[in-house]
Amino acid sequence: MDDAVRRECVAARQGVAVMDASTLGKIDVQGPDAAVFLDRIYTNMFSTLPEGQCRYGVMCKADGIVFDDGVTTRLGKNHFLMTTTTGGAARVLAWLEEWLQTEWPDLKVYCTSVTEHISTIALVGPESRRLLQELVTDIDLSKDAFPFMHSREATINGIPVRIARISFSGELAFEINVTWAHARHIWERVWALGGPYDLTAYGTETMHVLRAEKGYIIIGQDTDGTQTPNDLNMSWIVSKKKEFIGKRSFQLPYLKATGPDSYREQLVGLLPENGDEVIPEGAYITVLNAHPDEQGKTRHTGFVTSSYYSPALGRAFALALVADGLNRMGEVVAVPIPMAIGRKKVLRATICDAVFIDKENIRRDS
Repeated sequence: MDDAVRRECVAARQGVAVMDASTLGKIDVQGPDAAVFLDRIYTNMFSTLPEGQCRYGVMCKADGIVFDDGVTTRLGKNHFLMTTTTGGAARVLAWLEEWLQTEWPDLKVYCTSVTEHISTIALVGPESRRLLQELVTDIDLSKDAFPFMHSREATINGIPVRIARISFSGELAFEINVTWAHARHIWERVWALGGPYDLTAYGTETMHVLRAEKGYIIIGQDTDGTQTPNDLNMSWIVSKKKEFIGKRSFQLPYLKATGPDSYREQLVGLLPENGDEVIPEGAYITVLNAHPDEQGKTRHTGFVTSSYYSPALGRAFALALVADGLNRMGEVVAVPIPMAIGRKKVLRATICDAVFIDKENIRRDS
C-alpha cells in the first residue's frame, strides 16, 4: 500500500494521474432566488459569482461550527451546481430543504440531488492539460483562456461534457463531468490517450496525501465538530458584507476567545523531528516536558488529524488541531505514543504552517 501511494503521489506531482471523483455529493440548485439562498447558506458570497465560474464555499450550522464545504459552479443566472463532501451529500440536501421549507418558504429555490447522475473524472498533474487537449478539441484549455476556478461546456467524441478547473491536489487539474450513461466511454478514451503520458490511476489514500500537503481540509477528519472557519485559519472565507447561518454565533465569547488559556483548537501543520516516522492519526499532543498532575495524568494540548509520508517533501508530515496553535508557530511539542502496557515513547514535532507545498499556488494556477 505504501509503495502504491508513493508511486501515485509522484505521478500526480510530476506527470499526470487520474481519479474517479464521482462520489462527491452534487446538488442542482435552481430558481430566481437561488443566489440569495446560497448567500445565506455559505459564509462567503455566491450572488457575485459570474456565470461559468466556480467558488469554494463553507457552510456553518446555526452555532457557528463548520458543517460542510465544497465547490459550487454558476451554470446560469439562476442555476448553480453545488458539490459537497462525499459523506455529507444527504445531510446537506436535508439541511437545504429544512431551511427552504421551514424558515424561508418565500424563496423560490429548487434543490435536486444529482450525485448519481453525473460521473466526474479528475485529471491531475503538470501534464494534465496536454492530455486533455487531445480529448477536447472544441475549447481552448490554455491558462489565459481557461483560468483556475472556471467551467466550460465542451464535447468529447460528440458527447457533451462540462470541464472545470478545480484542484484538490494543488496541482494543475481538470475535472471532466459527464452523465453516467457516457462515463465508461470517456474513461476508455482517457486511458487510450493516456499511455504515452504514463497516465497513472490514483485512489483516495493518495488523494489524502496530496490535499494534506496543500493544507486542504476534510470536514470530519481535520475537524471534530467544534471548529469555526477562524479556527481553521480560514477567516478569509467569512463575509463581512452579509448575514449567513451561524454568523451571529461567532460573537459568542467562547467562540472568539483567543490566547493560550482559551483552549480553542486551531488547525496547524506538524513536522516530526524524525522525518521518517509517521505520527499515528489521533495521537494526543502535549507540551514538551510537561509534568503530570497529582493523578499522574498529562494534559493534552491537541491531537493529530491527518498524518502521512510525503514523497514531494521527502519526509513525514501531519495536520493537527492544537490549542491556540496559530500563535505557536515554531514551538516544539511532544506526541506520546503508547507502546506495551505501561510503556510509551515520546515523539517530538514542530508546529508549522498547514500548507507544505506551493504556498504561492504557482503550480495550481499554471
